[in-house]
Amino acid sequence: MSKVEENGADSTKSDNFIEAIIKQDLAEGRIGKVITRFPPEPNGYLHIGHAKSICVNFGLAETFGGDCHLRFDDTNPAKEDQEYVDAIKEDVRWLGFQWAGDVRYASNYFDQFYDWALHLIKTGHAYVCDLTAEQASEYRGWATAPGKDSPFRDRGPDENLALFEKMRAGDFEEGDCVLRAKIDMASSNMNLRDPILYRIRKEFHHQTGDKWCIYPSYDFAHGQEDAIEGVSHSICTLEFADHRPLYEWLLEHLPVPATPRQYEFGRLNINYTVTSKRKLKQLVDDKVVNGWDDPRMPTISGMRRRGYSSAAIRNFCQSLAVAKTDGIVDMAQLEFYIREDLNDNAPRAMCVLNPVKLIISNFEQHIEGDMQMVTSPIHPAKEQLGGRDLPFTKELYIDRADFSEDTTLGRKKFKRLVYGEYVRLRSAYVIKADQVIKDAQGAIQTIIASLVPNTVGESPPEGIKPRGVIHWVSATQGRQATVRKYERLFINEAPDSGDQDFIEYVNPDSLSVLENCWVEPALADVEPEAAFQFEREGYFVADRYDHHSDRPVFNMTIGLRASK
Repeated sequence: MSKVEENGADSTKSDNFIEAIIKQDLAEGRIGKVITRFPPEPNGYLHIGHAKSICVNFGLAETFGGDCHLRFDDTNPAKEDQEYVDAIKEDVRWLGFQWAGDVRYASNYFDQFYDWALHLIKTGHAYVCDLTAEQASEYRGWATAPGKDSPFRDRGPDENLALFEKMRAGDFEEGDCVLRAKIDMASSNMNLRDPILYRIRKEFHHQTGDKWCIYPSYDFAHGQEDAIEGVSHSICTLEFADHRPLYEWLLEHLPVPATPRQYEFGRLNINYTVTSKRKLKQLVDDKVVNGWDDPRMPTISGMRRRGYSSAAIRNFCQSLAVAKTDGIVDMAQLEFYIREDLNDNAPRAMCVLNPVKLIISNFEQHIEGDMQMVTSPIHPAKEQLGGRDLPFTKELYIDRADFSEDTTLGRKKFKRLVYGEYVRLRSAYVIKADQVIKDAQGAIQTIIASLVPNTVGESPPEGIKPRGVIHWVSATQGRQATVRKYERLFINEAPDSGDQDFIEYVNPDSLSVLENCWVEPALADVEPEAAFQFEREGYFVADRYDHHSDRPVFNMTIGLRASK
């Protein structure tokens, strides 16, 4: 039996190209164990694109009985922060994955990287270059024209060793010089035109403090980290394909303990979204949104706060092709998995978003005391969950949109409460609208209605035909709540394409806050992140941070049906 079969892989599912490579590597004995890694830079929060990468890397390790490392490529302290490190670890765990061993950092290997830089200098494969950034750009050439050698390219190893040691000692300022690999300034691959290996950054590092003032480039650190950790398959997105020759060149010219291989797959792009960390950070810094975990953000923490479940995100990511080409996925595909998961799992509840008071005029004639408890199913498709008790009282709230004085409305067009007609209150009585009380401006203040006795769970007498069913909440026992309704953050399906500033496409109506909503009394005491279907309204979640029993706060996750 193969390792894949031993670990329960779906034999009926066709392999993606990476799975096929791994199977061949195992069969031919090139590797003994699959080791992958997820290597984020701690310079922002993870987004939906990272979720796909997490699912790919951790999923492959799980499928083939291997390990997946969580490693922070923390080579640029100027843009990094411990906040991002902590958030990334929490996101990975929340998605349902656990890395092998301790969390790893590129900074764990800084001493080794420095020794390997010395090795390249001694073998004549690296040199200290004093060109300014502007000069270096000019010398680099263009994609259609070769570059030219730096005037410092022919420095000897001894001079380069002395200069590099001075860089480490802090004798130079930022921008004075860099360490570059000596490869080929005429290469058709721009990444091989003597790339930077080390640069001066006099910044405090969140892991190493003030120990270093020179830091390796991402390209120099990447492959060597993989080699140190014994990574068998280094899986990146397609933008790193042009970096693979440099990845391999460095492994070839350094005395590394292993030779990992890099493979690239298409990154996840979704319409109506931006996933550039720089642009997401701009949204945060410019206060377009309320932080990285704003429910409108495509970050994992934002989606979590909006009420997306980790299972739904994983199901979405696993539905996507792992291919060698980039593509754009319709937001509706993600929303399908969110809605499917919530429809199956979210308990039902009632919330009135735009309340108008409704008074039962004959309440005392048919009900003893000041309330009657009625039962409504927790989930209509899961009888085993039982029901929830709701207080039916003389004064109720219904939604303003569920009442009309227009008696000419057809029954098929308006299946709600109409003046002089009947409607059923969900899990409660059939009622008839008898009277409307308005304020001086003509706005409806109160609806006076009468209940039809013996209609809880029973059909009304012959001749009484309710138009439909509407939801309600007790005005005296229900709890006032704040509800945040969200729309897409961008009004353009490709907000970061073309020459237009993506900020110009921000939807000014992406957030609306409703302060005077009313919910079933039990909803005030639910735990943060508890998800519900508010009947006839959509799916909502108790806010992760702001929900409290004295003032419930719910975020709208998604509507009941896909938008047309």
